Amino acid sequence: MEFSTFIDNEGQIVRKDTGEHVFMQGDSDSSLYLIKRGIVKAYYVTDEGQERVKSFLTEGDVIGSTAAAYQKQPTSFGLVCLEPTTLVKFSFDKLHSATLENHQLANELIEFLLRFAMKKEGRERELLCYSAEQRYQNLLKNQPELVDKVTQNDIARYLA
Repeated sequence: MEFSTFIDNEGQIVRKDTGEHVFMQGDSDSSLYLIKRGIVKAYYVTDEGQERVKSFLTEGDVIGSTAAAYQKQPTSFGLVCLEPTTLVKFSFDKLHSATLENHQLANELIEFLLRFAMKKEGRERELLCYSAEQRYQNLLKNQPELVDKVTQNDIARYLA
């Protein structure tokens, strides 16, 4: 079974308006979400109440809190829609179970996780080694569509 077939069989369409949360930091949400249309912002709120933007996600991206999905802990970050958004919600537990029985699906999940790990490694390198100006130039290069759709405040929180 391919991942797209799994999504077609198990996924549930969710529509959110601008400003609506998919989930908030501290919620219990063990689902994963495939973004079909729209832009979402993943963010943390510090103990001091400051918002830090983790990432912006667009069509084709998959997001969810692995702490909540795999370890059944509260979500460690929030996910809010920056424009009207259509997502496909699916169960992490069902996906995990299906990969144990289906090698094609397991291999697709491994490939996804490798791409995800490389993306996280790149973000970590940016935060630790690049200036805010260099991070902004990377944003312009890699996701130019965001500059017109995301507020300057959100971009500043992403670069900080």
